[in-house]
Amino acid sequence: MLPTKDYTSMTLDELALEEKKAKGQRIPFAFLIGLIVGIAVWSAAHKGFLLPVALMGVALLVGSRHSKKLKGIQAEISRRETLG
Repeated sequence: MLPTKDYTSMTLDELALEEKKAKGQRIPFAFLIGLIVGIAVWSAAHKGFLLPVALMGVALLVGSRHSKKLKGIQAEISRRETLG
């Protein structure tokens, strides 16, 4: 697994920059997931069963990781704004 950043040790400005970067990566991640799903559908129609299942799992993993990263950043920003 890829290491994750510790958002609690970052400043509010760094968190805002990370949030902006993560939001900017939404379209490339959506394109990547769409490409993977498209290949999985094509493969299911032409080749078999194992590859589409694996590709759908990869698409789910990529989307989930990106979503968790963005939610973690937003939660830390929200926590700091309520404290101070």
